[in-house]
Amino acid sequence: MPRPSARRALVVRGLLALGVLVASAFTLLTVQPRLGLDLRGGTRIVLETPSEATSDATDRAMEVLRRRVDELGVAEPVLARSGDHRIVVELPGVQDPTEAIEVLGRTAQLRVQPVTGPGDVPTPAGDAVSLGEVVMTGEGIEDARATPNSQGVGYLVGVDFQGDAPQAWQRVTAEAACSPPGEVKRRVAFVLDGEVVSAPQVDPSVVCGTGMIGGSTSITGQFSQAEAEELALVIRSGALPVPVEVVEQRTVGPTLGAEAIEASARAAIIGVALTGLFLVFAYRLAGLVAVLALAGYAALAYAAMLAIGATFTLPGLAGFVLAIGMAVDANVLVFERSREEYARRKRLPRSVDQGFRGALSAVADSNVTTLLAAGLLFWLATGPVRGFGVTLSIGVLASLFSALVLSRVLLGLVMPLLERRPTWSGLHSLGRVRTWLTSRGITLYRRPRRWLLAAGLVLLAAVGGLVVRGLELGVEFTGGRVLEFTASSVDTGRVRAELASAGFGDAVVVTSGSDGISVRTGPIDSAAAARLGEAVDRATGGADQVSNELIGPSLGSELRRNAVIALAIAVAAQLVYLAVRFDWRLGVATVVALVTDVVVLVGAFAWLGKTADAVFLAALLTVIGYSVNDSVVVFDRVRELKRTKAPFPGVMSSAVLQTLPRTVNTGIGVLFVLAALLVLGDGSLADFSTALLVGLVAGTVSTVVTAAPVAIVLEDR
Repeated sequence: MPRPSARRALVVRGLLALGVLVASAFTLLTVQPRLGLDLRGGTRIVLETPSEATSDATDRAMEVLRRRVDELGVAEPVLARSGDHRIVVELPGVQDPTEAIEVLGRTAQLRVQPVTGPGDVPTPAGDAVSLGEVVMTGEGIEDARATPNSQGVGYLVGVDFQGDAPQAWQRVTAEAACSPPGEVKRRVAFVLDGEVVSAPQVDPSVVCGTGMIGGSTSITGQFSQAEAEELALVIRSGALPVPVEVVEQRTVGPTLGAEAIEASARAAIIGVALTGLFLVFAYRLAGLVAVLALAGYAALAYAAMLAIGATFTLPGLAGFVLAIGMAVDANVLVFERSREEYARRKRLPRSVDQGFRGALSAVADSNVTTLLAAGLLFWLATGPVRGFGVTLSIGVLASLFSALVLSRVLLGLVMPLLERRPTWSGLHSLGRVRTWLTSRGITLYRRPRRWLLAAGLVLLAAVGGLVVRGLELGVEFTGGRVLEFTASSVDTGRVRAELASAGFGDAVVVTSGSDGISVRTGPIDSAAAARLGEAVDRATGGADQVSNELIGPSLGSELRRNAVIALAIAVAAQLVYLAVRFDWRLGVATVVALVTDVVVLVGAFAWLGKTADAVFLAALLTVIGYSVNDSVVVFDRVRELKRTKAPFPGVMSSAVLQTLPRTVNTGIGVLFVLAALLVLGDGSLADFSTALLVGLVAGTVSTVVTAAPVAIVLEDR
């Protein structure tokens, strides 16, 4: 690129980077983070269904409530069955619990009925009408949203129909239009939970016998914005199959103590600092540039999550720290390509420019596959899986900005100095690992089936763990017990320590009200419950048990089913994308390696006797993304080397060896973060860090041992 053009490009990128960083800084300074139940606590609401309600009806009511909580904008809530007729809802950081109770408690049975004349049913207009037969229910409504009333004051609720509802709406309006304008019979009523919320006149332009044609309409009534949004929310989330009554509301404290939070924060800082030092050691001044770019990544990603109102939990923040380590990957890809270019042309500015260009396809493909999965998880899943999709999307986009814009601007600013002293850049040599591999002339895949045999044995061992020991599911999947105590002295740290020494290390302890303690644990029998109560009594110096109730899983069957469906569709979408961008064989090989990684991780947890809970689920999704990225980077190099017309096993071997420095350096960067969280962090992060460590090793090895040999075997066939 000519120097004037290069300067213009640098100025444009610099202004873009400056604008993004200023906006991020403004958000960081003006928006307070929303902390989760484990860091801050929140509001607990207990709802009760009628005694005659069936267990299935209560389960379906809980799923409707989950959708309403999601619509309220409350991230990371906890919903669980308690007994046969109670539903416990815990909302982190809710500022107005009264609004939440109002929305959660509404049955939201919507009906559309024609007005047949004056009567005794009051309307918002101040008169009273009589109503005809129900012509439509809420099941005929696909979507509802609050919009400003363009023809008057206030807001209205736009409604989209589905199924046979458009025909039913056309029939009822066709009949109402036969009455003269102003007549009461020309009105159609929208009735919510037995109350008329709107009874508008059919527009005079509608012809008698024809009716209103189309798949949507509006509910009018001079609603305020808050009223319209609440009405749209309850309509959109669906009707409760049975009415619910609020029987209890109170505040709950954080599930983690201050010491645990401080220990985890120290571990995160140390892990990120070690990653930064490693980058400087490996790439010198270019590594320092990467560290500054990663600081920009952290600011941008954190500001974006603040802007969308994401709820921060301790595992979520740990995942965010991990994402900083994984964001190293794009920078490492660029630096390794720049090293290759410098070895050929010995001109650093041109080599760095070509390094960015050469790494672009690998960075783009690996991030597009991740965004495909994240987008589908957001659109198709619910609950924490959906939240993971949002966080993952933000992390990917911020990583792209960090590597392709911010790093390039910073390298451009220091390039005049590096051009005079290339050795300062850290990009002046291929590095020890690559030099050693090149000098050995290694060929990996003379017998690819032997690699597959080794992978098969590891897979068999993992499946053996599931068969022999089984996977221990957490309380989110299995349900358990909630025991409530009152005590004059409440110190949750002492209670947690005493419970851990009594064998209840996985118990969740929170303050409840001013003098209460709530302990949530997995399925335990009466004897174990008695031992748990004795431990609480010792820790508090005397506690009275006020309740002992069974609770159902907080990750219900519908949520689990939606998560599995979303994940399956995401994997299929990735396969299609990889087949189009590369070759169907490489796409299949990537998916095979991904499935292998999942089985190995689950099997390892079974052998280790670790609990698979919601945190494990987040770790599993992270491993899936990492596994695909690693395979895509190798296969991008395969696509480039295939132009040489060399035998495919040799091409695959060269691709693996040439990308190995990137794999090693990225892995070490992530390893520092995980090791710090595992060794120095709170014990609640141990399983999270263990899962990611296993996944990191499995995802790296599976590309070499599984994906590459599978691609070679498919190519031969």
